Amino acid sequence: MVYTVALLLGPLIGSVAGGVGSMFADVLLGYYHFAPATLVIKALEGGIVGFLGKKRTAFAESHTKLEWKIFTTEMGVLVGILLGLMGFLYYSGFVEVYSGVISPETPTLTIFVPAEFWFGLGAFVAVLVTIIAFISEPEFGWMIISTIFGGLLMVAGYFLYEQLFLGVFALAEVPVNIGQMSVGLIVATPIVKVVRRALPQLKS
Repeated sequence: MVYTVALLLGPLIGSVAGGVGSMFADVLLGYYHFAPATLVIKALEGGIVGFLGKKRTAFAESHTKLEWKIFTTEMGVLVGILLGLMGFLYYSGFVEVYSGVISPETPTLTIFVPAEFWFGLGAFVAVLVTIIAFISEPEFGWMIISTIFGGLLMVAGYFLYEQLFLGVFALAEVPVNIGQMSVGLIVATPIVKVVRRALPQLKS
C-alpha cells in the first residue's frame, strides 16, 4: 500500500502514508523497538517512490524504449540475485517459524528450506520483472524502477538500524525485507495501472 499510495498521490502523501501508517502498524503489533526507525525509513521509502513516480514523463521522453526496457531488466535481475543470495546464505536448511501477533519465545514449527527454493524465487522475480519490462509501456517500467529504488532504500535502512542500534545480526533480515519489497512491487504496480486507467485525472 505504501507503493500504491506513493505512485498515485506523490511523494508528500506517500511519505505520510509510509512513515506514519507503517509506524502505527508496528506499534499496534507490538514491535515498539522498530517504530522510530519505521517512521523514518518508510517515510523515505514512500517519498522516493512518489518522487520518482512523478518523473516518469521526463524519463520516458529522455530515453528510448529499448533503454528503459534494459534498465528495468537490470533492476529486476539485481533484486533477484540479492533475494536468492541472501536467502541461500541465511535461510536455507532448517528454519524456525514463529506465528502470532506477538512472536512467542519458542517456534511454532520448524521447516526445511532447500537452497534451490531461494535460487528459484530469485530467478522468478528477475524473469517476472523482465517480462513486464518487455511487454509493457515505458510508464509501467518506470513504476517498477521507482518501487525498486524505494524498496532498496528500505532494505538498507532497516539493515543499518538493526546493525547499529539494535545490535542484532541484521543480514538475516535482508531476505525478508527484499521479499517484502518484491511482493509490494508485484501487487502495487498493476493496481496503480488499473486505477490510473479508471481515474486518468490522477496522472496530473
